[in-house]
Amino acid sequence: MRLIALLLLELLVLVEVVELLLLDGSTTENNSTTPSNRRYLNIGDGTNLEFEFPENTKGVIVISSEYRTAVGRKGRESWRQTVRVRSLEPDVLSILNVSDGGHPGPSRSYVISIRSGAAGRAPLLIQLLEMGQNSELVLVEERSDYAIRVAPGAFAPHQAGGLAHFSKNPILFALLPLIFVNKCAFGCKVEVEVLRGLLKRPVPLLLGVLGQFLVMPLYGYGAARLASLPKALSLGLVITCSAPGGGGGYLYSLLLGGDVTLAICMTLVSTVVATAAMPLSSALYGHLLGVHATLRVPFVKILGTLLFIAIPISLGVLVKLRLPGLARVLLALIRPFSFVLIVGGIFMAYQMGASILADVRPRVVLVGAAAPVLGLLLGLGLAWLAGLPAPQRKTVGIEVGVQNSLLALAVMQLSFRRAEADFASQAPFIVALSSTSEMLLLVVGHFAHRRLCQSPAVCSET
Repeated sequence: MRLIALLLLELLVLVEVVELLLLDGSTTENNSTTPSNRRYLNIGDGTNLEFEFPENTKGVIVISSEYRTAVGRKGRESWRQTVRVRSLEPDVLSILNVSDGGHPGPSRSYVISIRSGAAGRAPLLIQLLEMGQNSELVLVEERSDYAIRVAPGAFAPHQAGGLAHFSKNPILFALLPLIFVNKCAFGCKVEVEVLRGLLKRPVPLLLGVLGQFLVMPLYGYGAARLASLPKALSLGLVITCSAPGGGGGYLYSLLLGGDVTLAICMTLVSTVVATAAMPLSSALYGHLLGVHATLRVPFVKILGTLLFIAIPISLGVLVKLRLPGLARVLLALIRPFSFVLIVGGIFMAYQMGASILADVRPRVVLVGAAAPVLGLLLGLGLAWLAGLPAPQRKTVGIEVGVQNSLLALAVMQLSFRRAEADFASQAPFIVALSSTSEMLLLVVGHFAHRRLCQSPAVCSET
């Protein structure tokens, strides 16, 4: 019995030893895995991942590293470590230098000198590197979840007010009666026979849709890539190139000898198609550009555009049929009214966009000014290939080249914060100003050529 008792006692002791060994092994395993799952790099206390910074300003951010403390607990020898920081949006935020903060204590700090540019959001790529015994840098940790949001300066809200409240502009209120009367006059220019011909052979309408919603957005994407524009500006350019015809395209068709009835029909058709084409284009090119903002297409504004075109023009058609005397008066006023509206539109656009375009870059001006020219040449080329007569060729070219940039502005203002929206709105403003200025030059050149051609000798030379 005594022997059995001794054997049982030894067995109990052996079981306790095994349990202690297992417990010690699991504790060691837990201690070895926990530090590898932790974050060594932090900005501030690590609770915030996004920080706001004023535009066009120099400053610093401090990154703390607890890697030295962590490896000390694991009993490893700590070699020299360093931190690399890169801004993923250099136009919004640039990294000037990285220096060791020399802060004593359990963690190591690094001072990052930064300089902000235009308003926007700049993600940061932060890398913690360790130099081993063979002087090779080994990546210890990489973080890309921190970002700096560059906000407008102290005077930006007042400057942006000109864009945010452009509907209260007194010049616009002064032009509204002229716009309404002018659209009624254009209704008097509508030819019923031309409408019937377009219903039977809608080739010009299809060419306009092809150019406006397939080729022009592709140009915007390609030009933004070639010019290395920031994401917000790239998206602004693509959305502008995806906008329907507008911006007074039928005014230019009238002044340049185009087909006014076709111009009005193309504007109406493209505005209807835009309700489906603009969301598709925004989603496609936004994905290709890596912009993940939810874009809001202003369907109410598109409907308002349709009504503002259709109602006065329909009224003008009725005036032509019922009151031919009044129709003759309206037709006599249509050219001077159109010229006043073009000049007033240019002045109002410059006034609205003065603050937004104050720091615009030359490459943005270049790609924006080229868009209307490309659209005009594209429309002329497509119409020539389709064998359309000269007035219709002019109209197709004008409608593809002159787009409703106000709709693109509305998309930017509805989809982004004010600072980013104003920055992205540089592209629609440049395109709008360029198309109006370029078409005005064409109108002046056209009338100058006609004036010169009143002399048979000059015409024979030209």
